Amino acid sequence: MFNHLSAVLGLLPRRFLSPSPRTLAGARRLLSRMEAVVVRCLPGEPKLTISFHLDGSDRHMLRDQDEALGKVLARISNSTTKNHRKAKKSKKNRGQQPCEAAEPAAVKLFFGEDEVNETLPNSEAWQDGAVLQVGEVKYDVQRNPPTFTTAELPVSQLAGFPVCPKLEVEFGKLQDCEFTWFRETPPGASSEAAEEIPGQERGWTPVGRERVHVPSNQDVGCRFKLRCTPKDGGRRGPARELLSVGAVEAGPGMCTFDNRHAYTVKVAEWPSVRVVSYNILADVYAQTDLSKTVLYPYCAPYALQLDYRQNLIKKELAGYNADIVCLQEVDKGVFVDSLVPALDAFGLDGVFKIKEKQHEGLATFYRRSKFRLLSSHDIMLSEALTSDPMHSELLEKLSANSTLKDRMLQRSTSLQVTVLEDVIKPDRKLCVANTHLYWHPKGGNIRLVQMGVALRHLSHVISEVAPGAPLVFCGDFNSTPNSGVFQLLSEAGIPQQHEDWSSSGPEESCSTELVSGFPPLLSACGQPAYTNYVGGFHGCLDYVFIQPERMQVEQVIPLPSHQEVTTYEALPSVAHPSDHIALVCDLRWNL
Repeated sequence: MFNHLSAVLGLLPRRFLSPSPRTLAGARRLLSRMEAVVVRCLPGEPKLTISFHLDGSDRHMLRDQDEALGKVLARISNSTTKNHRKAKKSKKNRGQQPCEAAEPAAVKLFFGEDEVNETLPNSEAWQDGAVLQVGEVKYDVQRNPPTFTTAELPVSQLAGFPVCPKLEVEFGKLQDCEFTWFRETPPGASSEAAEEIPGQERGWTPVGRERVHVPSNQDVGCRFKLRCTPKDGGRRGPARELLSVGAVEAGPGMCTFDNRHAYTVKVAEWPSVRVVSYNILADVYAQTDLSKTVLYPYCAPYALQLDYRQNLIKKELAGYNADIVCLQEVDKGVFVDSLVPALDAFGLDGVFKIKEKQHEGLATFYRRSKFRLLSSHDIMLSEALTSDPMHSELLEKLSANSTLKDRMLQRSTSLQVTVLEDVIKPDRKLCVANTHLYWHPKGGNIRLVQMGVALRHLSHVISEVAPGAPLVFCGDFNSTPNSGVFQLLSEAGIPQQHEDWSSSGPEESCSTELVSGFPPLLSACGQPAYTNYVGGFHGCLDYVFIQPERMQVEQVIPLPSHQEVTTYEALPSVAHPSDHIALVCDLRWNL
């Protein structure tokens, strides 16, 4: 009944009565002891909803906005009469003496000290601060109060890892909401530990008041409860209570990223920008038989489960305190249900680009205190190659080899392009690109074409939308430093004789010269020995490329040591959620 709607709450109809300040003050004191009836009424919508608790059950009424108030009040009265009849019949069936036939309950709506005219339409009658009286029971009318439309706790909770509830609020602001976390008193607790505190709910101990809670080792085996109250400034709505499905479990101990967090304790100070690029391993790939038996046979099965890995990913990303986060292999459900709630709590907003034909894609997050989203210019590379005239020359050369062209056009590889504006200095723009190129070891020629399309598109976006904006190009390029893609980026071009043009054999060769359209780019994190480490392969595949004439590298966060990476043989593991390693660096504009 309380689905989130995109309609914006406009000006409410004017109040039809003007009670005195004394009347309002007295009414407020009275209302503080009342139950609430919540009315959701938006201009332009034909219906409104009226929700309240009566006779032991929740009532949700969907009524026309232009319907006369008297019809709703009569409906409520009839409903209470029916309930009394049912109770009478139940007592009779149990052999008890039924009470006398109940008279229909008097149901009235008041505003101030006056009864509201029953001929008024619902849209005008149900005003904030009115009082609904049903027999002897009175309700405080709350019109469009802050309300949680979504409130969920993650299924899995590990000691030492942040628990980030998924919350969506209507008519309110998440930053204004109040939160209280409770820990269940463990079974067999000593009398001292279970001693009740005045005003405390029996069996539950308050342990935190932040939106995100981090369980401790002492919480292992206990469940959590979250009481969240939606607010908009000083205005409050109905509270929700969420109970965890299971108990807190023990964490894995030291993770590969824990030592890295020592370098990122605080958010980078303006004008520095901390950037993260990370392939987080999509669940659709982690759960295949190939992954479990061939790619990652060394990884404990429970550590490949999505709920477990999400705990690690959220803690890792939160600890980097990044300003820009580019993620690859992001399941759509993970983006909506896990990453957005978690990173929003840590101050980041995000956009998502699904990969066509797949259930995973690209996500770019940005710190809202530093950046404002101006525009997005995402493309599917194969589609852009055939539909955008700016790529006609490359398409013509590729068409000389129909086999290679067909392979290229079968790929659903996407490029996510986000143009951001500096909040502190609005005339400064930043173009952030994020991609995940074709994976096959013999697909160097495909990746060259993909990168050629990407660079041409990026050059066009910057010139048209944000002239002079520096480019930060992140992603899993599936290309080592000796590849044609790396040369194209770092040297601004490759010759037609480059060996990658024949990477899949002479029958799929396409020898052509490619020019970048950008001056040589710099790999901000250098050329690590590897950013991907699995049982049968390790190599540098991930990059953050920048324009050195526009931005400089201030700090590169060291990657985990080889000992940390191989503690459990390879990646992923119980201490690392992906087969890739996140790249993290601090950049600074050349002023």
